[in-house]
Amino acid sequence: MTSSTPQDDIIKFIRRRDYRFVKELGQGACGRTVLLNDDQIDECFVCKKFTPYTEGDRAALFANFVREIKILHQVYHENVVRVFNYYIYPESFTGFILMEFVEGMDVEDYLAASPEMINEVFLQAISGFRYLEAHGILHRDIRPANLLVRFDGTVKIIDFGFGKLVQQSKDFDKSVSLNWWCEPPSEFSNHVYDFRTEVYFLGKLFERIIQENQIGQFKYSALLGKMCEHNPLGRIQRFAAVEKAIQSDMFFEIGFGKQEIIIYRSFADNLAAHITKLETSAKYHEDVEKVQTGLENAYRSFMLEETVPNAATVTRCLINGAYYYRKEGFPVQVVRDFLHLLKSSSVEKKRIILSNLHTRLDAITRYDAEAEAKDNLPF
Repeated sequence: MTSSTPQDDIIKFIRRRDYRFVKELGQGACGRTVLLNDDQIDECFVCKKFTPYTEGDRAALFANFVREIKILHQVYHENVVRVFNYYIYPESFTGFILMEFVEGMDVEDYLAASPEMINEVFLQAISGFRYLEAHGILHRDIRPANLLVRFDGTVKIIDFGFGKLVQQSKDFDKSVSLNWWCEPPSEFSNHVYDFRTEVYFLGKLFERIIQENQIGQFKYSALLGKMCEHNPLGRIQRFAAVEKAIQSDMFFEIGFGKQEIIIYRSFADNLAAHITKLETSAKYHEDVEKVQTGLENAYRSFMLEETVPNAATVTRCLINGAYYYRKEGFPVQVVRDFLHLLKSSSVEKKRIILSNLHTRLDAITRYDAEAEAKDNLPF
């Protein structure tokens, strides 16, 4: 029996894999990012090439590049970008990473276009960072460009170029200085960057998006406030605690923005004004999705008008039974705005809107149809 030499243990892949260049994606301080296509499986990949601007820092930054590869190879989560392969050339201090191509937008642009997705995107982001935290990984560059959302609504955390695997307490030392897009937390004065810092930056990111886009349907405002505390002692400590609070509904709330309240009240006022009396046995439609579908179908029949030709097309979407009503004068725009409010609201929010409409309808005078019929008899 002969023993193998170290050289015998090396498996060489002799076939080189070629990719087709599709387009340039970006240029950063540490290199280029391009989109490549593998024609054999007809899939696109993001290729990150390490080519820093400053040659003097090449060796030191190359260590960060290798660390990014190592971090990405240790994670597998739906909300964290996947790495498929890498090629490193230590003798030249350069290399390449082949990663998942995220076809979508950064989180700011996505939520500006789809504000109704705010709660779902927030929950996915928390899930992704909770996973990184559980595996001892600090991202250390939480900003809008590094949180992407695919067109199907899936959140992806990208760019671990400044990431760090925490193995001992000194790893929480603040060893990177970036141009932060918001006011840094107070622990920076003590040169600390830990998981509480990650909580802060993610909280501030969503706080800014919500404020700039005036998003009213976010239902975790109290929790977000605890994430954004400037002093880490008053801040919620870890993403695991954030996720636990969400699951236990500890900070659950549903808030309505000023414009949403105006839209609701305008519709409720017109609805109440057009129904003069309700029959005592009349009920309300309880299924909010059926109410929304009914209003959508009705709206299509008069959307080009200024006022609804027959208000019953609107009122019967909400009332199941007999009632007296005024036929004319219901503004089409009021219906359109109310429909948009319903469609952009969460299920819980829709239920609150419908419940408030029912309360408004309860204030309308009721009549007994049988008694009125008897009163109209000739003898």
